[in-house]
Amino acid sequence: MTRVFSGIQPSGVPTLGNYLGAIRNWVPLQDQAEAIYCVVDLHAITVWQDPAELTRQTREMAAALIACGLDPQRCILFVQSHVRAHAELAWIFNCVARLGWLNRMTQFKDKAGKNQEASSAGLYVYPNLMAADILTYHATKVPVGDDQKQHLELANDIAQKFNHDYGVEFFPTIEPLIQGVAARVMSLRDGTKKMSKSDPSDQSRINLTDDADTIAMKIRRAKTDPEPLPDHMAGLENRPEARNLVGILAAITNTLPENVLREHGGQGFGAFKSTLADALVAHLQPIAGEMKRLLDDPGALDSALHVGAERARAIAEPIAARAREIVGFLPAR
Repeated sequence: MTRVFSGIQPSGVPTLGNYLGAIRNWVPLQDQAEAIYCVVDLHAITVWQDPAELTRQTREMAAALIACGLDPQRCILFVQSHVRAHAELAWIFNCVARLGWLNRMTQFKDKAGKNQEASSAGLYVYPNLMAADILTYHATKVPVGDDQKQHLELANDIAQKFNHDYGVEFFPTIEPLIQGVAARVMSLRDGTKKMSKSDPSDQSRINLTDDADTIAMKIRRAKTDPEPLPDHMAGLENRPEARNLVGILAAITNTLPENVLREHGGQGFGAFKSTLADALVAHLQPIAGEMKRLLDDPGALDSALHVGAERARAIAEPIAARAREIVGFLPAR
């Protein structure tokens, strides 16, 4: 069976963009592949984290994943730092990857900005850890957005160089798995920017824990333009906010944007936003309720994650042990 891997950082409550662009698409993979998912807390500390907040947000993200439909009985769900093979293989990959490869990573430049000299070394070698996350399970499919494709290309470069340098065919080729109607959900305040947990304005996003009144208010205040909705897709050209809201309703109701426009074309945004808010509330409120139930029993949540880590280690540790042997490390007692 195909082995799928993906991870998500514990950097706050997931947004509608995280849900429609990634998490929801992970759910059916539980029945189509051997699915391995983790909360990547090692990646989170590439920038400073308050320890208590990191603990809280790690549980919060795990609860969100389960509430969205990931079943610890049907997939392997765990916390990254609970499986040491990730960090061990990442160091080996630090010694395989070339500086020139890392210098081409656009995401480091975006995150570090103009103050790259003050960034952590961890942020710079973040892609090597991402490669280790995937390859320590010999996963061959990774559900990702377009912004992560470059990291997968680097992971394949690392795998190929390792295989070439040591004369083995050990690490497999990874392929991106891009799914879903709404691969990119944009900001409610600026339709040209991706919806993000890091945006300083909470009005720019729908959080999975937002209550019904908050969701309705945010949609009502979402930026639009004065024109009514068109009845065909070409009419959304150069209208990023309108296109975003149409895409959200299509995704949340499991239809196509074309169908949304056929039904709502000619409508003003007042009526359309009311329909969109109602659809979002109906879909997201059960998720928020299940998240609360899970977080009210942190012991049970932690136990589920520890079982997931044991299952992950059973796959990862033999692969890491073989990598150590290939490199030439003495066997540990």
